Amino acid sequence: MSDFFKDIPQVTYQGPESDADFAYRHYDPDEMLGGKRMEDHLRFAVAWWHSFAWPGGDPFGGQTLDRPWFGDTMDLARLKADVAFELFAILGQPYFCFHDFDIRPEGNDFAESTRNFEEIVDYIGQKMDGTKTKLLWGTANLFTHRRFMSGAATNPDPEVFAYSAATVKTCIDATHKLGGENYVLWGGREGYETLLNTDLKRERDNAGRFLQMVVEYKHKIGFKGTILVEPKPQEPSKHQYDFDVATVYGFLKDYGLENEVKMNIEQGHAILAGHSFEHELALAASLGILGSIDMNRNDYQSGWDTDQFPNSVPEVALAYYEILKDGGFTTGGTNFDAKIRRQSLDPEDLVLAHVGAMDVCARGLKAAHAMLEDGALEDARAARYAGWNTAQAMLDGGLDGCFDHVMANGTNPEPKSGQQERLENIVNRYV
Repeated sequence: MSDFFKDIPQVTYQGPESDADFAYRHYDPDEMLGGKRMEDHLRFAVAWWHSFAWPGGDPFGGQTLDRPWFGDTMDLARLKADVAFELFAILGQPYFCFHDFDIRPEGNDFAESTRNFEEIVDYIGQKMDGTKTKLLWGTANLFTHRRFMSGAATNPDPEVFAYSAATVKTCIDATHKLGGENYVLWGGREGYETLLNTDLKRERDNAGRFLQMVVEYKHKIGFKGTILVEPKPQEPSKHQYDFDVATVYGFLKDYGLENEVKMNIEQGHAILAGHSFEHELALAASLGILGSIDMNRNDYQSGWDTDQFPNSVPEVALAYYEILKDGGFTTGGTNFDAKIRRQSLDPEDLVLAHVGAMDVCARGLKAAHAMLEDGALEDARAARYAGWNTAQAMLDGGLDGCFDHVMANGTNPEPKSGQQERLENIVNRYV
């Protein structure tokens, strides 16, 4: 045990009227929505990297956070795990997520890094025993170290490709060992800076083979979790191969993986790709590849992926509306890929950031559920497209069928209102 969160109480649901800082006003894990507990709808996870490994830097400034576990020893890695599970006990969320780089110190070579990783994975497994906290997903950090400066799966050097694949193998093994429900791949540097030195076809084919190898290995070891890809636009590379949901789906189709891999979609990345979060979720759902989400927000004035904790109920409600329409999470969940601000130095700040975000998500979920129960949005959508219910004969006839239909109809079609303002007013009744 550590004393990092000394004197901070366990956070419990106290209701909307509570004025306590360390209390949930809207997140009641046992509240039933549509026959399902709120905890089972939301499936909250704490991100190990931002909560325990991030030093408080930004593109123009270095470390601001001073944590007692910062350092490159196994003893400090174990202390970090102790503190993590203390936060999990305070919050009571059911899941966490990690990269290998977050939980173990870097060794002098791959073998030493792997030994460190396996040792701390065993330590985390011991800490999970007897607690309710489970692993939502694991992943590999294939972007921070200088060896990945030109990518991992798309690196021009086959030795880096092999190193990356070996690292992913160890991370899938660890995720499997800890009972993880998903494994995520996101290409932090799978993109290029200039076409002058880039072989696009080779890099894309290598990325496709890399993901095929991951799926093959999943089946070889009997990992029952879902393989997820996280779209990652223009950060830090200008031309990311996994830019958005549509781009990744095309990639999956090209390499025969559309039935094997789903999406882990982040709000901040959706914004950087020029989309809304709900657009990316709706598109993934329509393609049958919506798996899990990273919940955060951007500073819309900065143009950068600032990974802030969510605080907008309307934004969150529209996101969960799309998730609930798709049937809700199965193996996926709500991972807070979010960090406190670099000026927020105190342990209380880290706890309260999660408390506020969990309440915002709970309010958004309840609004989304109420909108679906009301049915007004879906009724309006169905009415707008009702004409297509009797249009199959016209479509079967091709261009000739359409020509014959128009000639027989004898009138020019008149445009019909999309009623956007009416629908926005319906949403505002709930948020």
